[in-house]
Amino acid sequence: MTAAGKKTARKAAPKAKAARAKRIERTDEGFFDLRLYVAGQTPKSLAALANLKRICEEHLKGKYRLEVVDLLKNPQLAQGDQILAIPTLVRKLPEPIKKIIGDLSNTERVIVGLDIRPR
Repeated sequence: MTAAGKKTARKAAPKAKAARAKRIERTDEGFFDLRLYVAGQTPKSLAALANLKRICEEHLKGKYRLEVVDLLKNPQLAQGDQILAIPTLVRKLPEPIKKIIGDLSNTERVIVGLDIRPR
């Protein structure tokens, strides 16, 4: 390896190490990957999103990723998770996959449904 190649390898190592650490963190048991299916900006959809954000910030701060899927814009995405009602929250990680239907206003039900352990 040339001197320039060694220099490039040293520069790339911290980035690769950080990316690997991030992957490990995301597959870690404590990381939650959530997907909320909504249909436009209906009152129930907006309530579900607000309730979910509040619960995540209180109980999962920094340990979750939330994706909101609007089925009015992308109806084909409902097939992948077999969505039958709106709004539906799908917990992708940690496995097993779990679903909660409704506006997520019952915090205890959401915490139990997501299997969030108390701090």
